[in-house]
Amino acid sequence: MEENQETSFKTVKNPNSYKTVYETSSNNTVKSKNGFGKNVLLPFFSGVIGCSVVIGTCFGVPSIRDSLLSNSNNVLESNNSNNNNISTGLVSQTSLSQYSDTSIYAANKILPSIVGIKVEYTVNSALSIFSNQTQSSLATASGSGIIISEDGYILTNNHIVSTSSSESYYQVSDANKVVVTLFNDETEYEAKIIGKDEQTDLAVIKIEKTGLAKAEFADSDSIKVGEFAMAVGNPLGMQSSITCGVISAVNREVTDSDGKKFVLIQTDAAINSGNSGGALVNSEGKVIGINTLKLSGTGIEGMGFAIPINSTTEITSELIQYSKVRRPYIGISGMDLDEKTAKTYNLVKGIYVKSIDDFSAAEKAGLKIGDVIIEADGTKITSMDELNKIKNSHKIGDEMKLKVSRDGSEKDISLTLGEQP
Repeated sequence: MEENQETSFKTVKNPNSYKTVYETSSNNTVKSKNGFGKNVLLPFFSGVIGCSVVIGTCFGVPSIRDSLLSNSNNVLESNNSNNNNISTGLVSQTSLSQYSDTSIYAANKILPSIVGIKVEYTVNSALSIFSNQTQSSLATASGSGIIISEDGYILTNNHIVSTSSSESYYQVSDANKVVVTLFNDETEYEAKIIGKDEQTDLAVIKIEKTGLAKAEFADSDSIKVGEFAMAVGNPLGMQSSITCGVISAVNREVTDSDGKKFVLIQTDAAINSGNSGGALVNSEGKVIGINTLKLSGTGIEGMGFAIPINSTTEITSELIQYSKVRRPYIGISGMDLDEKTAKTYNLVKGIYVKSIDDFSAAEKAGLKIGDVIIEADGTKITSMDELNKIKNSHKIGDEMKLKVSRDGSEKDISLTLGEQP
């Protein structure tokens, strides 16, 4: 007998939840037991047996099994790729546990490559403003460094190992003694200053020890604003401290208290006294910068800066090989002429040559005091910064072409760059 059934949905409420159940009505009030077995049980068990045979066959045949597993992995990888499409700036939400794992990995990767540096200085101070007598005392300072070779070379900031200065009432010498402490090692290793460069605020020191954990460098030119950043060092003498944040800006032009200009990475990872010379690393624990300075003052928070690691490689090589950075040299001192000043003295905009060093490239090429440099290598310039930028793109011995204004007429001058004394 054929049964005519109608199926409808009904929501059933109980004190704890709602659930939807199927309610079936039938025109026949009497059902056969044999009908139930035939219509329900037999198809059910047949389906179970059929599924088992299919699954067993698929996974019993290696080629089919491998194909199934491969397709499954491809789907997962595709989903992960879609959820983390960084190139478009769209990423999936990350749990705190994943962020924590990233920090732990980066810290474990870089910490063995970071050292503490303690420096001893001699300070000569005047006994009084009316006396020429002085008294000497020892002072110490601390900083950080990055191991760049397994045999003991360490990269740090120049201002850590060379803080020589002279004020009205005191003088501070260069470092008398430099001591290095390694990660998880209380032994103090005396270091030798290999080379230092004030212009880039970089220095290389060395300890006599091998088998050190060399830091791995990343490409600092490829970092993006907003990506993970970790600062590692010894703030306030507290060795092996880390702080986390993000990249706040790249190619940030900053002028320090001495008037030197730098192009730096900006981060909100906390950088404090003693962090200088330490590493700024990415999520892989690879060095992207060298922590060098921070802005401080009322209302200023989270503005630290690091020297991009890509800009240090040639400097480091020069310091190790020559103990200094060899730079191309023109041999002039100049004054920038803006339009107003130039008009006042009946000159043209450019760089007024105030003095020329003896035996310099400028002197040999015939440059004269009073010349106004208006072009360098075919590019119009109006400041010493622009001239130096073009000059520093050359190597010692390269030819550089200048155009100057002299006595109301223009003159082309070619000079061969020397080495900065």
